[in-house]
Amino acid sequence: EVQLVESGGGLVQPGGSLRLSCAASGFFFSSSAMSWVRQAPGKGLEWVSSIYSDSSSTYYADSVKGRFAISTDNAKNTLYLQMNSLKSEDTAVYYCAKVVRDYYHYGMDYWGKGTLVTVSS
Repeated sequence: EVQLVESGGGLVQPGGSLRLSCAASGFFFSSSAMSWVRQAPGKGLEWVSSIYSDSSSTYYADSVKGRFAISTDNAKNTLYLQMNSLKSEDTAVYYCAKVVRDYYHYGMDYWGKGTLVTVSS
């Protein structure tokens, strides 16, 4: 079955850095588009970043552009999110998700359980 397992979250001070990882299994990872989505306390889901076409295309929300970087290691079936210059507003549970898309559909069909990032002094 499809499994997505996030890791790397924790407590960090404002201005600090973290790298999140998502270990994937149960599907052909190298041909899949992947995304990071987050949920801040008391808030709804917010799309953060996506990567397509074997790292040839990446996209970021305006709130994280220039600070975060998404990447993959296909040999390890792993998705990463490098997070720099972290702000308190980045505090959230971060989820990795597999993207499904065709002419009629666009969304995330499988999700991990999430990893908590807390940015606080």
